[in-house]
Amino acid sequence: FFPREKAVQIGMSKPANANEVCVGPTHKTAGRSSSCAGCPNQAACASGANRAATTAALAPVTDRLAQVRHKILVLSGKGGVGKSTFSCQLAFSLAAAGKNVGLLDIDICGPSVPRMLGLQGQQVHQSNSGWSPVYVSDNLGVMSIGFMLPSEDDAVIWRGPRKNGLIKSFLTEVFWGPLDYLIIDTPPGTSDEHISIVQYLRGTEVDGAVVVTTPQEVSLVDVRKELSFCRKSGLKVLGVVENMARMAVPVSTLVFRDPTSGEDKTEQIKSILAEASPELLDVLAEASIFAPAAESASSAKQMAADFGAPYLGQVPLDPMIGEACERGLAFLEEYPGAPAAESLRRIVDNILRTTADSAEA
Repeated sequence: FFPREKAVQIGMSKPANANEVCVGPTHKTAGRSSSCAGCPNQAACASGANRAATTAALAPVTDRLAQVRHKILVLSGKGGVGKSTFSCQLAFSLAAAGKNVGLLDIDICGPSVPRMLGLQGQQVHQSNSGWSPVYVSDNLGVMSIGFMLPSEDDAVIWRGPRKNGLIKSFLTEVFWGPLDYLIIDTPPGTSDEHISIVQYLRGTEVDGAVVVTTPQEVSLVDVRKELSFCRKSGLKVLGVVENMARMAVPVSTLVFRDPTSGEDKTEQIKSILAEASPELLDVLAEASIFAPAAESASSAKQMAADFGAPYLGQVPLDPMIGEACERGLAFLEEYPGAPAAESLRRIVDNILRTTADSAEA
């Protein structure tokens, strides 16, 4: 929904002396767009030389990903909102739906995907075809710098060029084979890794990005920057996911304490409930952890509407999701009746419908 004709190119693709609104020298309308009028680079861009050079430079990425039908980036301008959690559970769910799935972790400094998929201690192997992904199952492969570190406690202290080089290697040297979906988990922000992945994938057909946020304004203010990044880079947004929208847990799992002394009263309270009204122990208790409320003018839903992006829905803060990630399990398979299960299932189904090929629709 963010048309490329109106995109302001990012990174080095926009000449320093170009007009303020620039479609970029490699865009199909470069030199011919109305925004190109009066630009000193208009003739050079119209010649197509830049597009030809870029096409040649991106050919290794295009060739390597030629057998990947759908490519989805998971983005957020804010850290700690659950991007990796969502990426991993989306990959698990797509694989459970019978799809061949790859999960590429380009969070170079904070690779948490190996742990969330139960793959700690695994290593990348080289074959004649390139780097082989590490497989969770026959139809779910994973690539991450986490598989290349001597210890998961080792820090990656790299500047931008080295990060960009590894991302390019991931895109050109990993042999995924035929895939229905490649999910790309990104770090927070709008910097080196994001610019690199968008530019390297420019020669392929990217379905778009899922943007993850939490409800509070301190998150929304940074996620708006991410949506602006998508607009400026011409990256379609498949939808916004509002994660940790509220806490949802069964009453039977709550801990009760005396507000004055802090003494644990859990057994006493549960005993009273079990005797007076046992069905209350199965009731789902919810609480808003973050402000603002969903109906607020500055809510995630309103933010999505402001940017013309689909709102995919809320996922509650469910301890079972955290447990599934800690144990490297598929949440929807392990805890199908958990409070967040139906919400996450609807979002995954929505993404499947949005990205379905015409033959599958």
